[in-house]
Amino acid sequence: MTVELRHYTALTAEARQDLLDVYADVRAPLLHLSNYCVEAFTERLDRHVTEPGFELVLGYDGQTPVGYAYGNTVDSADRYWNRMAEPLPGGFTGTPVLAIKEIGVRVPWRGTGTARRIHDSLLAVRTEDRVTLMVNPLAGDGKVQRLYETWGYRPFNAQQPTADSPRLAAMIRPTR
Repeated sequence: MTVELRHYTALTAEARQDLLDVYADVRAPLLHLSNYCVEAFTERLDRHVTEPGFELVLGYDGQTPVGYAYGNTVDSADRYWNRMAEPLPGGFTGTPVLAIKEIGVRVPWRGTGTARRIHDSLLAVRTEDRVTLMVNPLAGDGKVQRLYETWGYRPFNAQQPTADSPRLAAMIRPTR
């Protein structure tokens, strides 16, 4: 299976629809929860697209969108840091960081390295020194967090972004 990776710094109508389709498929078991429903995701996506340094990587197998990762730059004043459960060490937010907001891959492409390729392609063009993401530590009985740890991420804090979301583990690693 050959997956072509496409980068976007602005969303075309087609890329937006492809992303929404993949999201709905990836999150299908959770769509009944208010934080995961497509409408809530769309609201977050519309906000994220306007934030500094937005970039999306969509993976396609032929014409079929199969996975995605996107994020944006967060600096020391970004609300991303203010929602952390524990105080951050001095200087922790001194330089801009890439915050990956979402990663998702459809079931048939899981376990094929597609998620890692999409992730690495997103990081390859970034100028930030560090990258952070959040994960539900209970997702897949911890399997998702353990996967991110094999990619070099380490937990450093926690956050509950909204009242409807679960408490998420905040993870970080160098970009390169």
